[in-house]
Amino acid sequence: MTSTNPPSQQQQQQQPIDLASLPIQSLSSIKKQLDEELEHLTSSFSKLRAAQTKFRDCLRCIADGVGSGDTRVSGGAAAVAETEEGATESKAKLKQILVPLTSSLYVPGTMAPGQNVIVDVGTGFYVEKTTEDATIFYDAKVEELGANLKDLEAIVQGKSNNLRVVEEVLRQKVISGSTANNAALASSAG
Repeated sequence: MTSTNPPSQQQQQQQPIDLASLPIQSLSSIKKQLDEELEHLTSSFSKLRAAQTKFRDCLRCIADGVGSGDTRVSGGAAAVAETEEGATESKAKLKQILVPLTSSLYVPGTMAPGQNVIVDVGTGFYVEKTTEDATIFYDAKVEELGANLKDLEAIVQGKSNNLRVVEEVLRQKVISGSTANNAALASSAG
């Protein structure tokens, strides 16, 4: 015994629509919706790409500045261990840097010897990690964003194809509509 359940809302949304049977107004509305979705998806793609670039920059910074010298970023002179014998020796090992506070504001700082770095884990939270753990963290983020970008790229490609199809059907309807109007005008004038 089989029961016939009505199709779910998602199943109804997944059924293909014959675009040629839709009026021009509906096609224009669908085109507008696809344009907006494509614009949003493209913007999201750009933001994800920018985030991936920032994580790669973090990896580069760890490898170039921190990982090679096993140092830690520290703001100001607090990183210098001021003892009478070791003051000169400590200052010689420290490297002067500019520490970014925002994308356009930097403050002077020094690189102090150490195995740890401060990692921005998101939403304003920072965690101290070893350089190896920070590298693993950023590698995972770059990989995760790469997978998300690949998925999003496929979605953008599908939406772009759908938009092209809708535009082509709309163009054909407009052309056939104007041809029919011209034929009707010609027959009524003659």
